[in-house]
Amino acid sequence: MSTNRIEQQNRLTIYLNSKTQKETEEESLQQPTNGQELKLTNFGRTKLFFRKYFLQGQLYSNEVCSHDDEEEVLEDVFNRYRKYIGFLLPCLFMQIMWWTLAFRYNFFRLFPTHYELPLTMVVGATVAGMTSEGGGAVAFPVMTLLLHIETEVARDFSLMVQSCGMTSAAFTILWMRIKLEWHAIILCTIGSTAGIIFGLEWVDYLLTGSEKKMLFVSIWFSFAISLYVLNTQKKRRTHSGIVKFNWWKALILFVAGFIGGLCSAFAGSGVDICAFSVLTLLFRLSEKVATPTSVVLMAANTCVGFFWRHLIMSEVSTLAWNYFTCSVPVVVLFAPLGSLLASHFHRLVLATFVYVLEGLALLGFLATGPEWRLIGIGIVLAIG
Repeated sequence: MSTNRIEQQNRLTIYLNSKTQKETEEESLQQPTNGQELKLTNFGRTKLFFRKYFLQGQLYSNEVCSHDDEEEVLEDVFNRYRKYIGFLLPCLFMQIMWWTLAFRYNFFRLFPTHYELPLTMVVGATVAGMTSEGGGAVAFPVMTLLLHIETEVARDFSLMVQSCGMTSAAFTILWMRIKLEWHAIILCTIGSTAGIIFGLEWVDYLLTGSEKKMLFVSIWFSFAISLYVLNTQKKRRTHSGIVKFNWWKALILFVAGFIGGLCSAFAGSGVDICAFSVLTLLFRLSEKVATPTSVVLMAANTCVGFFWRHLIMSEVSTLAWNYFTCSVPVVVLFAPLGSLLASHFHRLVLATFVYVLEGLALLGFLATGPEWRLIGIGIVLAIG
């Protein structure tokens, strides 16, 4: 065995021993000692709180590659800084592309009149990378409820901007080798592709702007309620993958993808929420697996939607293009950053972001003074 290999094994042993010692210390702090309750200082409680909820870590795929001795140093560097490399690569690539075009075509002239969405997407893109909700879940209600922009423009902008931000976050997830549910990615992507095309061509024109807002708020708020109920279950058993995968589970994933594609057709996002709900509520997957899986799914679905709206239907408005142009440098930075942050956070922290966002979206919808008919339908959908 080579000297480098021995050194690697020694470093691994030291790391595992230190991790075990840290876990033992945490347990000793949380349990009584010699029959007497151990009194923690405020600093100790704060340290345990942040370690549990904000430094938990992420599930990774168990991929082991064999390398020659001369490649071990490079492999060690990549493994040690994998998270940060995965964050920087898509960000730098997109930023170089955008700034090159910005100087060539003077994109800067658009910012004085289109600054609202870049500021909004600081939060939207971060949430998109951290949770199962795409950036459209923030952009759509802000544009339609706060800025009073037409739902078609908001939908197109959401698809366009997520095709950059979510793909950047998806690259970070894949590069970091975060654990994913590939059955869901493949089958939901097939279903969502059919769903978004069908929705854009035939369903979208059947709904009014107010109905689209109501559907968006009620469906997403229903998801928040389901997630809250799920997290109130004590000692809930979760899995890192779908157990005993078979044909009916494949059918459910396809249908969930199709319904999510329909939602994306009028709201700019949806397959991420549908897939996340099915994976966590039905198949009992951990949020640490379901969340990155939904990000990869939404990245693929937004690319299909953007392609169809621009190249097939040719109906993307100038306003959507202008907002998209100003928001790209923001989303390609904060979406991968969100994925990086989510790899440290506890699942309950991620769930809290969802609760807050959907609560604000509901309040925003009610503040617009919708018809009682729409409120009633929304209540039925939310609690049904």
